[in-house]
Amino acid sequence: MAPMASMAHQAPLTHPVAFLARRAATALAAAAVLGAAAAPAAYADAAPSASPKKLPDGLYGTKDPQYDGVWRQSLALLAQDTVGVRPAASGVRWLVGQQCADGAFTAFRAEPGKPCDAKTMRDTNQTAAAVQALAALGGHGDTVRKAVGWLKSVQNDDGGWSSMPGSPSDANSTSVVIGALAAAGEKPQSVTSKKGGKTPYDGLLTFQLGCDAKEGERGAFTFQLKGAAPNADATAAAATGALGKGFVIAPADQRADTPVKPLSCKDGGDAKKDDPERAAAGGSAYLVAQLDKNGQHLLSAMPGAEKQPDVGNTADAVAALAAGGHSAAAAKPLKWLEKNATDWAEQNGPAAYAQLVLAAHATGTDPRSFGGTDLVAALNATGPKPAAAAQKDTGDADDAGDGGGIGVWWVIGVGLAIGAGIGFLLSSRKKNQL
Repeated sequence: MAPMASMAHQAPLTHPVAFLARRAATALAAAAVLGAAAAPAAYADAAPSASPKKLPDGLYGTKDPQYDGVWRQSLALLAQDTVGVRPAASGVRWLVGQQCADGAFTAFRAEPGKPCDAKTMRDTNQTAAAVQALAALGGHGDTVRKAVGWLKSVQNDDGGWSSMPGSPSDANSTSVVIGALAAAGEKPQSVTSKKGGKTPYDGLLTFQLGCDAKEGERGAFTFQLKGAAPNADATAAAATGALGKGFVIAPADQRADTPVKPLSCKDGGDAKKDDPERAAAGGSAYLVAQLDKNGQHLLSAMPGAEKQPDVGNTADAVAALAAGGHSAAAAKPLKWLEKNATDWAEQNGPAAYAQLVLAAHATGTDPRSFGGTDLVAALNATGPKPAAAAQKDTGDADDAGDGGGIGVWWVIGVGLAIGAGIGFLLSSRKKNQL
């Protein structure tokens, strides 16, 4: 999905040790355990702390939110909205209350009433995830606009983004921000860097390996330019981001399957490397090759450890393939997820369940009957009881008269509507604890 990005979890190994393999180059210090549901490397407004004695009202999940609070909340609320569930007003209020005055989000603010300062570690992945959720729910135009404005202000000269502003761009962060821009009604190709006039696609495509790479690596994306090694997590995020899409992928049309074609060096090769759709297709082909090679799932391992199935990254790959119209290619790893992913999600919590819900949605699969599990009910159980599913209203309380573009709001009644609203990131695009 973005985040682009994973961190800590115990038991079935999924993602690499930190967001280095998901959505941030600086999360190693934050990872307590391995891989989780596409959670980004994140920074909070204080030093790491033990799990709080009492979690904030409205927060999804039971683990310490220090590194992924906004991320997991955003994915949970977005997944609920996607399948027609109106999130609890308390959950929406918690997310909105995490925003800094300048528009940015960090992973977790224990004291949201305390202003963010220079020490508050603002994070593009958390911010982009919140944007995608809040834009989908509607009713939070000002919050979304401020967040988008901040994202634009920290765009790197190459057109991309890093998880932590000021660091080199990475494929995952760039992808999750592209998804946020699109969700907010922006045209990513029109968002250019102040110096050089580079677009997000200019930045993202620099991470793709072309004709000068080994044949089996062509089409893959790297996390960052330094090291330039194929990264399946970054590739899944980039294959989605290059198409201008975020965490929510419209259900694939099973009747209009697009065959996967490897990046070819016989038709102009790198001369066409500036074509985002071609880049996405090449990334999808690399993912299919890796899935076929490993039994329809992707692999992950901590340094020195045996490689093991990466459930979260496999879910990201399914969504990426669906985004490219590769229904047949997405079907095989989807079946693997239906058989193997539910225990992983139960251990990892809301963001993991949300990842699976979104992967199912992208493929036109019923998330309420996913390998014998009702993912929607399981997700709902990780947080405050959601409001009953309702019809979408044609209005947007906060955005009436502002030109729209942010989305429509789910309403049940005036009282609930006033208190509601909400917010990948993942990526996983180029790639903590639930």
